[in-house]
Amino acid sequence: MPRRKYSREFKVSAVKLVNEQGYSISEAGKSLGVDPNSIRGWVGKFSSEIGLAPSGEGAMAAELRRLRKENARLLMEREILKKAAAFFAREQP
Repeated sequence: MPRRKYSREFKVSAVKLVNEQGYSISEAGKSLGVDPNSIRGWVGKFSSEIGLAPSGEGAMAAELRRLRKENARLLMEREILKKAAAFFAREQP
């Protein structure tokens, strides 16, 4: 199967869907008929250009996803530390 080539304008519009309109990478890929890994690469490549950095709803959604993921990780770490403290408290003579 031949490799599909996309124009720069198409790639930029896909990046804008993710960064400005709040689409997830998989949602944008599904709606455009493109592999999400391609869009992920385009976001990394084109987000550094002026005017394509996350803004508006896209930036808020990305920040919210990042914070939720970090919160889940921190909660898990806290639970592990609680269990470790209880374990070592029992071990003391």
